[in-house]
Amino acid sequence: MLAGKTRVLLTREEIREKVKYLAEVVSRDYKDKKPLLVCVLKGAVVFLSDFMRFLSIPVEIDFMAVSSYGNSTATLGVVRILKDLEVSIENKDIIILEDIIDSGLTLSYLRENLLSRNPGSLKIVTLLDKPERRVADIEPDYCGFCIPDEFVVGYGLDYNEKYRNLPDLCVLLEFVK
Repeated sequence: MLAGKTRVLLTREEIREKVKYLAEVVSRDYKDKKPLLVCVLKGAVVFLSDFMRFLSIPVEIDFMAVSSYGNSTATLGVVRILKDLEVSIENKDIIILEDIIDSGLTLSYLRENLLSRNPGSLKIVTLLDKPERRVADIEPDYCGFCIPDEFVVGYGLDYNEKYRNLPDLCVLLEFVK
């Protein structure tokens, strides 16, 4: 089905070990707390599912959907909230779970939006980071992998709603420079 279209960048085993490690670090840092995990839809849902199963602390979860890409591979610079949180975050410890930080524009907007709601604290956990593509001044508090500037799919990440179900993180070869 995908022969010749993708190249594996990170295997499911590498991803699993990193997600487990991130969950252990967050569990240690948040012991005696009950943070609210805010999953950025749709891409981070696979990450959230695995991450929270490795946590050793109680958590709540909620979801936000934001968009700045549309059907493009490059950010449009305009961020829209498509689905907002269902609960108040005032005085709560918030952990944003993001699949990938690229330009950082979407996440920067989301962070500022959530900070305006007066959380007790706000941290960012990302599975993937592309620091060389960063436009906004934002850095994750917890990061799984720094990856090269290649268009990746799988493990929840997509291109036009395709490839999210791939268990490995793959480079989509049609976008290789």
